[in-house]
Amino acid sequence: MDMDNDEKIQYWIEISEYDLGTADAMYQTGRYLYVGFMCHQAIEKILKAFYVFIYNDTPPYSHNLTFLAEESRIYDGFSEQQKDFIDLLDPLNIKARYPAYKEYLSKIVDERNAREILSNTKELHQWIKQRLLKS
Repeated sequence: MDMDNDEKIQYWIEISEYDLGTADAMYQTGRYLYVGFMCHQAIEKILKAFYVFIYNDTPPYSHNLTFLAEESRIYDGFSEQQKDFIDLLDPLNIKARYPAYKEYLSKIVDERNAREILSNTKELHQWIKQRLLKS
């Protein structure tokens, strides 16, 4: 059974929200490194929902947030703070997967940083989602 575009958009939104909930759970249990990873996943997937919304097509197979935002034509609408934030979030996807980077990142992503990343992710996620639901 093929999904129509609205169903595809809803699919990406739902898994994005699931990842955001997982980021919350990771924060609550003190797994701060994975907060960043799951926040990246949440933004990646809401951007893919926006891509489907704009193009009625399958989003690119990419984890690069700037690329996905540019391809989705939403990047130019980002504030400088939002652009800086996705630049900060982007490496947390790949580096959280490799042992050498995990040790390094676990020293950087402490409770305060994780809380800030989670808060900024929720704000950006909501900002993108509002643009999806307005149209």
